[in-house]
Amino acid sequence: MIDLRSDTVTRPTAAMRRAMAAAEVGDDVYGEDPTVRLLEETAAARLERPAALFVPTGTMGNQIAVHLQTIRGSEVIIEARGHIFNFELGAMAALSGALPRPVPTEDGFLDPAQVEAAVHPQASYVTPTRLLCLENTHNLWSGLPMGSAHTRTLLDVARRHGLRVHLDGARIFNAAAATGESPAELARGCDTVMFCLSKALAAPVGSMLVGETDLIAEARRVRKMLGGGMRQVGVLAAAGLVALRDMVPRLAEDHDRAQRLAVGLATLPAVELDPTRVRSNILVFRLRPELVPGPADVPAAERFVGGLRTHGVLCGAFSATEVRMVTHYEIGDAEVTAALAAARAVLA
Repeated sequence: MIDLRSDTVTRPTAAMRRAMAAAEVGDDVYGEDPTVRLLEETAAARLERPAALFVPTGTMGNQIAVHLQTIRGSEVIIEARGHIFNFELGAMAALSGALPRPVPTEDGFLDPAQVEAAVHPQASYVTPTRLLCLENTHNLWSGLPMGSAHTRTLLDVARRHGLRVHLDGARIFNAAAATGESPAELARGCDTVMFCLSKALAAPVGSMLVGETDLIAEARRVRKMLGGGMRQVGVLAAAGLVALRDMVPRLAEDHDRAQRLAVGLATLPAVELDPTRVRSNILVFRLRPELVPGPADVPAAERFVGGLRTHGVLCGAFSATEVRMVTHYEIGDAEVTAALAAARAVLA
């Protein structure tokens, strides 16, 4: 199967498997795993921050950041299609007692004026705003990368109102490859940043939360509270080190293949897609239901995804009419060609 559902489906590379087998380990809850410590130091250096914490998942990293920077009964401003709001099971409310304030946008970019308008004044009769969450790249907006200049305009608003800022940088290295800026530049000014090792970087498990030393020390305590205290986890951290060394330089290849997919799909009458909006490894597009073959009582996206599956291609339906495809290191030129042929066959 050609698996375009996500870049989380990647399997560890041969170099990762060798590193995992040879990893020096210790008990990480006691801070004694040397491979984990090296990964945390490496991640912090990449983001030009003093400290980092290895966590099992990006969701845990995001939720630790929310927990540390809100109080119960406070609000979190986030773009309406943001991952933390849509795909983390209401965890900010369930675990931290915080409420999301989703802000719809036209293009995935929060506007400074929108953030300004969403901030509650300091008053006894409204929910206090404590945190602004950003996402880069923005998953549901076709992996849209956000440059540092725009981030700074949002940071200015946040600082003016005394808000903390968390960056869900699950794919920040993709954002860096797309914008030509370093991950550190893209994240500069944010109080906490999470990035994933298990998505485009192909490690089997793990994400990193980076920030100031005192905050990350407290994050370590919250990680344990959430059940994320791991023991001889250097076997996984070793794969993360290989991911940062080997997989970051090749991300532009994934972007090129996503662009080729987008250009090909955009020629199909049933597909609504602007290829110029596809700038990283994700493409999200809409279907014209009347042009997608199959039972009318089945949503168009499900008809299309089901048809592709019969042709050996996997992707995901994100709404009745929206489909997402994601390229990664296991998708080469031949797989792109085959996926486009399958799409043509399904929509013929």
